[in-house]
Amino acid sequence: MYGANRHYAEQYRKVGATSSILEADPHKLVMLLLEGASTRLRLAMAHMERGDMAAKGQAIGRVCGIISHLASSLEHGQGGDIADNLSALYDYILLRLTEGNLGNDRVALEEALSLLGEIESAWSAIPAAAGDPGPSYTLST
Repeated sequence: MYGANRHYAEQYRKVGATSSILEADPHKLVMLLLEGASTRLRLAMAHMERGDMAAKGQAIGRVCGIISHLASSLEHGQGGDIADNLSALYDYILLRLTEGNLGNDRVALEEALSLLGEIESAWSAIPAAAGDPGPSYTLST
């Protein structure tokens, strides 16, 4: 009985997430991606604490996928130095995620989480309707 309820709750969560994505503008999509990366990184750290290395690796892999997508979506021609600096920061975060994953290094993962939080905070400070939203992204679904 509880298994069926859990299944319905999971379906509802997925529909809610899909609706948020479909209704989001590019600014909001970047926010959702950053939030998703942070959430998955916290999950990876929890898996590491419990000793579930397979789940930790899978969660970190998803974080790396999100960060790689964000980095590859930057439009360097329009974003200028900001896009270049953000790209370098994404590369550094990927390096720390890799080091954290391979060495079970909580400090490296915490640093990556902190940097993601700073990017997320800066991004949320940019008004969604601003004429110049900062670094440009080309986001595809």
